[in-house]
Amino acid sequence: MVGRKEEQRLLHELAQSGESEFVVVYGRRRVGKTFLIRETFGNEFFFSYTGIANVSAKQQRSEFAQALRKNGWIPKDGDASVPNNWFDAFDVLRTLIMKAKTKERILIFIDEMPWMDNKKADFVSALESFWNGWASGEKNIMLIACGSATSWITKKIFRNRGGLYNRVTRQIALKPFTLTECEEYYSSKNIAMNTQDVIESYMIFGGIPYYLDMLEKRYSLALNVDRICFRESAPLRFEFDRLMETLFTNPIKYIKILETLTQRKRV
Repeated sequence: MVGRKEEQRLLHELAQSGESEFVVVYGRRRVGKTFLIRETFGNEFFFSYTGIANVSAKQQRSEFAQALRKNGWIPKDGDASVPNNWFDAFDVLRTLIMKAKTKERILIFIDEMPWMDNKKADFVSALESFWNGWASGEKNIMLIACGSATSWITKKIFRNRGGLYNRVTRQIALKPFTLTECEEYYSSKNIAMNTQDVIESYMIFGGIPYYLDMLEKRYSLALNVDRICFRESAPLRFEFDRLMETLFTNPIKYIKILETLTQRKRV
């Protein structure tokens, strides 16, 4: 893995702390949060789930239940196959952990957590109950929450005025690659770039690993940019629209603000 050495070191230390840990990894989309966590722990999670954008609370719980079933949950006769609320869903997760009867580190990875909190859902309250009422008192649980909606994480987790106040044991703000890390990445992929190319690519792609991974060594930087951003089938041709739609429930007003900021004053 290029870069991320400090973040990996910290995650490994927390995994061996001997205490329950509530870790939040956040940063802009495409910066490599999920990749960092999965590569660090080799997908060795007791339970993992990725929130789904733009679905109802019931559908979200249905997918969560499917992940629980993969981990051995078998609803009893008379029980709902989909938890009626998030309190019930986290209670099932707690039961699965208790049934495991292990003192080994139990890693729980919830990716794209902001998408799980629908307007009328009880997700945050249920998360509070799960962590404060039980998990934080255990010694072998490490809950890793991940998300791209920094405003949601700040408001609902870091500045929570309820039971989650000051409960996060470590925050990791994942940043784009530095120029040095970009050079290291290009070298690892055998992509030849001079200093000017490295700087220009940084101005275009911002050091975002997901975008850099699209560069191909057989093309010049100019051809790569054309192929990735401007051709009819370019993978990033509609990236702006996709990002806005996943970050905001109603992105139109934010798009208008950005359009206003980019307009030049004409004389």
